[in-house]
Amino acid sequence: MNDVWTMATVVKIAAVPYPETIPFIYGIRHEDNFAAELLLSSPADCIELYSAGQADMALVPATAVPELKGAQIISEYCIASSGPFRSALLASDSPLNDIARIMIDPAAVASVQLAGRLCRDLWKISPEWFALDTADGLAASASAGDAFLLTGENADANRSAFRYSYDLAAAWDETAGQPFCFAVWVARKGTPYAVTDTLQHALTFGIEHTYEAIAESGAENVCDTYEYLTRDIDYLFDEQKHKALKKFWDAGIKIVPRVNPG
Repeated sequence: MNDVWTMATVVKIAAVPYPETIPFIYGIRHEDNFAAELLLSSPADCIELYSAGQADMALVPATAVPELKGAQIISEYCIASSGPFRSALLASDSPLNDIARIMIDPAAVASVQLAGRLCRDLWKISPEWFALDTADGLAASASAGDAFLLTGENADANRSAFRYSYDLAAAWDETAGQPFCFAVWVARKGTPYAVTDTLQHALTFGIEHTYEAIAESGAENVCDTYEYLTRDIDYLFDEQKHKALKKFWDAGIKIVPRVNPG
């Protein structure tokens, strides 16, 4: 964005079009005082859009924030969970102790470092990590000792295809006793308060109208989605989550997956 902000500036906002973001998207679209363009993209693309200056604000994987130059967390809202989070899953036909390779869903950027921490501290395994080009046909392509890190619709679609599945947020709560923050809102330092405040109002409006947001989104099962968003998702980015996230950043986990597992 240009260095000079004006009231006519159209703010570009990158966010993922996942069920967990339905209230956020609804709020941004229905905030009358917000001249905003939504850039709905994958988590990796949200990072890229923000890093390249093509988005002024973005909902990004929380684990990526330390690597985003000049980024600051700007909202009291996030996407977090202190219990089961059906959109982040490790699935395999092998038990944990037999897992030798973890294949990463292309959309699983927000969960890779969390999975790495769980492998080290809770599950005590040291698998190889590989990035997949696609999450199609996972069960048919799996070899003994393979596991798959899945998020979003891919987690739901493949949960029953494997003998074992491990919910990452529930596992984190088991080992850390803290909620895990998957995504936060960021903007560059110097972004006018009026802009970030308007985003905050928009997100609040969306959260307060979650049912209407789900109905407008075209979700197949409005009641099931509403129960998921209001029971399993914690949207408040409070001091506890901030401290837990800082502790996670300081842990030094850095998974760099290889390509072409073969």
